[in-house]
Amino acid sequence: MGKVVCDITVSVDGYSAGLNQTEERPFGDDGGDGTGGELHAWMFDTPDENRAEIDRMAAAKAFIMGRNMFGPVRGEWDRRWNGWWGDDPPFHAPVFVLTHHAREPQPMDGGTTYHFVTDGITSALARACAEAGDGDVAIQGGSTTINQYLTAGLIDELRLHVVPLTLGAGTRLFEGVPPLKLEQVTTRQASLVTHVTYRVLST
Repeated sequence: MGKVVCDITVSVDGYSAGLNQTEERPFGDDGGDGTGGELHAWMFDTPDENRAEIDRMAAAKAFIMGRNMFGPVRGEWDRRWNGWWGDDPPFHAPVFVLTHHAREPQPMDGGTTYHFVTDGITSALARACAEAGDGDVAIQGGSTTINQYLTAGLIDELRLHVVPLTLGAGTRLFEGVPPLKLEQVTTRQASLVTHVTYRVLST
């Protein structure tokens, strides 16, 4: 059986997105233009330097994300929206989207299918694990979703990509999460980010 893993980029003060998020600025006040800015520059401006981490993020056999990460549509699905990633999303595997509003599965190019889960995080994880088989399941985010899984003790490995800036406010990793005991597994410094992997030992 694979692991339940999580990759997330955070500022030094723990924020994965700033205030004032909009459809045009999904990461809000993130030190740049809100479309990735300084917070995610390591992925887009220096991908070769961080190829191992980027490839590892895409290696899971099933993914889970919150509705806010999937897109800006709220309430009923009264607007056509298939994610931020275009017709061929980078997942190439089943993606389970947490939502309170039912929707039929949405197949995309390249092997990605979005499944919309209305009965909670444990149900989404059970379905993802069944699809992943011996492969890993990745909790993609955002922070609110990751915090729910951390609180429930359902994440085995936490991979933080720490960017040397502070945001001061926004959506914060570990908000409301009880104390955790972590074991550092690896760390690697790059020019725009430090990659740290922790094993989650207990909650």
